[in-house]
Amino acid sequence: MSYELQRSDFLDNRQLKGRDFCLAYTELIESWLIEIFDSSAVGTSGIALVAVGGQGRSELAPQSDLDLLLLYDRDAPAKQVAAIADALWYPIWDAGLKLGHAVRSIKDTLALANEDLVTATALLSARHIAGDASLTAELAEKAKVNWRKRGKRWLGELSSSVEDRHSSAGELAFDLEPDLKEGRGGLRDVHAMTWARAAGADIEESLLLSLAPAYEEILEVRVELHRCTARPGDQLLLQEQDAVAAAVGDADADVLMARVATAGRKIAWASDESFHEIKLSLGGPFRDRFRRERQLDNGLILRNARVCLGDEAKADTDPLAVLQVGLAAAQASARIETRTLEALSHAPAIAVPWPLEARELFVDLLRHGPASIPVIETLDQFGLWTPLFPEWEPCRSLPQRNVFHHYTVDRHLLECSAEAASLAHRTPRPDLLVIAALFHDIGKGYAGDHSEVGMQLTVEIASRMGYDSEDVRTLAFLVRYHLLLSEIATRRDLDDPATIEGVAKIVETADRLALLRALSEADGVSTGSTSWGPWKAQLVEQLAARVANLLNGVEELSERSSFPSEAQRQLMQSPGIHLSLEGERITVICPDRLGAFFRVAGALALHDLDVVGANVYSENGVALDEFQVLVGGSGVMPWDDVRTDILKSLEGRLAVQARLEDRIRQTRRRPGRGPRQFPSRVRFDNDATAGATVLEAVGPDRIGLLYGLTRALADLDLNVSSAKIHTMGEDVIDTFYLTLAGGGQVQDADHQAEIRRALMHVLEPSV
Repeated sequence: MSYELQRSDFLDNRQLKGRDFCLAYTELIESWLIEIFDSSAVGTSGIALVAVGGQGRSELAPQSDLDLLLLYDRDAPAKQVAAIADALWYPIWDAGLKLGHAVRSIKDTLALANEDLVTATALLSARHIAGDASLTAELAEKAKVNWRKRGKRWLGELSSSVEDRHSSAGELAFDLEPDLKEGRGGLRDVHAMTWARAAGADIEESLLLSLAPAYEEILEVRVELHRCTARPGDQLLLQEQDAVAAAVGDADADVLMARVATAGRKIAWASDESFHEIKLSLGGPFRDRFRRERQLDNGLILRNARVCLGDEAKADTDPLAVLQVGLAAAQASARIETRTLEALSHAPAIAVPWPLEARELFVDLLRHGPASIPVIETLDQFGLWTPLFPEWEPCRSLPQRNVFHHYTVDRHLLECSAEAASLAHRTPRPDLLVIAALFHDIGKGYAGDHSEVGMQLTVEIASRMGYDSEDVRTLAFLVRYHLLLSEIATRRDLDDPATIEGVAKIVETADRLALLRALSEADGVSTGSTSWGPWKAQLVEQLAARVANLLNGVEELSERSSFPSEAQRQLMQSPGIHLSLEGERITVICPDRLGAFFRVAGALALHDLDVVGANVYSENGVALDEFQVLVGGSGVMPWDDVRTDILKSLEGRLAVQARLEDRIRQTRRRPGRGPRQFPSRVRFDNDATAGATVLEAVGPDRIGLLYGLTRALADLDLNVSSAKIHTMGEDVIDTFYLTLAGGGQVQDADHQAEIRRALMHVLEPSV
């Protein structure tokens, strides 16, 4: 059987998993390489084929690059070395395998390793495959000796490379789509710790051995990721998680990602501890900053950039010890000594309700913003967090499998609280803001609506913390309505007095509004870039300002105070079609005809312009359509081309439907990035505002969806007076203010059913 067939059969065999697969696959590959080498190097000496890097560790995954070095001594004939190299490399390439290769002497290899970190670390796992074994042994030994001899230099470079890698590759434990190899807590961190130990770092072998189970779990997932996707890469994307979960035998992707997160946390903590010690051992500014031991409050000591229990500290008798240590670490941006963490496990529980001092310590910790995150993660790693908040347990490492969120639930809560700390000065009660931010999504770990469940849990938590009844009600309100401003701002007409009055009725007071406004921003920013941008921030600010004015009696609201403007009204008196662009707002004035809105929407879709809001007005046979768009890609709108296509579409000279269908067919092969958050639906609301029906259509986002929906509405003789378009990951929520052709709301149930039928056909063509 040819090698290609053997490899294909081997990859199809799902019996071998993880480490067992890597060992067997490496053996299969190298048996083939040995055959090629032996047949091409008959009667030769002084040449060896050496595995380095990942292959040297016998950790080849299905789509791994081969890492090979053809090593020769000074007496090996150059032509013979070149011939053997060609005999090896070309079959590898012909087999479709990726190859990292080099042909060098021992001297040249060691010289390069003395200057290049990647080469130096790759040689630390050098392993003989074929040829002159003495050459491989000599290289491996000298590489290790040189690495240790230059240990201080390499430790500095290695430490910097770890920091850079973590910054660029993200977090294995907390990211939505983690990098299994390069992310913080990934496989490469264990490699780096191993290399550091070989360079003389004080890393116990027992620590590395304790990480073996976590390492093996991640390695197993990496193998199945390669096998499922049939392509190289170590980022576990949303669309691959279900298949990988099934391949490793997990019940679902949530179980898989929680398991990966747990393993990543363990490795990340050990890596952080190890390289913290390495940085101290290297001296320099980092060591100088913490050179002197410093006495802290409550009998604590700052020693070697770690908070430690001093002789006067009473961890075993002081219920506040955990909070005192946590706050001290956040204040100093320091780690917590391991022995101190172990001692804190014996601290007595805080009395319920908490005393004022406990609340103040905890709030002070949260108000240190980003510095609080590693502190709380460390407390959680050592089992010191959930005794304070047992409600946290179901949220630990809980994935949020949609592109809307960047982090797991627990990490998102910490990020939100840290972001809220930077906004606390805008509010009358900074303490309530950071607490609400910390628990706003706590309900996601439980069955039911997370806002409702979270409100109930927050009442229990806040009461236990000793807040009075009014503060408990405020915290419960903030958690229950943390999505209110964002949802209303992106789905309702902010020029409609009924919208503003409805929000004011829920919020009740200006103080609550200020807290909710800050919480909305903190939640959006910490969720991810797709959740909060300039347009959404502007809408939320506009909504909050108008509600504040109403609550404070500052001004009387008037419907559509700025649309149409006086300039727009004057332009409507001029014949013909008028198009203008101001920032990212496109204004179209044209003769009033049914379908003008969808024709413009279709032209915009052809240029990948995302419509996020629209207003419509008509008078005396002239229509005014105003579209707020977001420009993707380069950020530059090709206005001349857009203008031309809008004119063609309005004049019936552009096959919009056909062009959009062509583009949809071209993109249909691309899988979605993850599960949808909402089922497709169409809902009617005749109570939200007088004189119009608010229709909300939810479905999977795609090119031209707004065009399809508004065309369907036009076919049913419905007028759109305004629209809001809100994209959430794979889903879009389009809100339309509708009236009948002769004016008035859509009240008839049969009519609503036909509208729903038409729109569902657009949202889900197969329905």
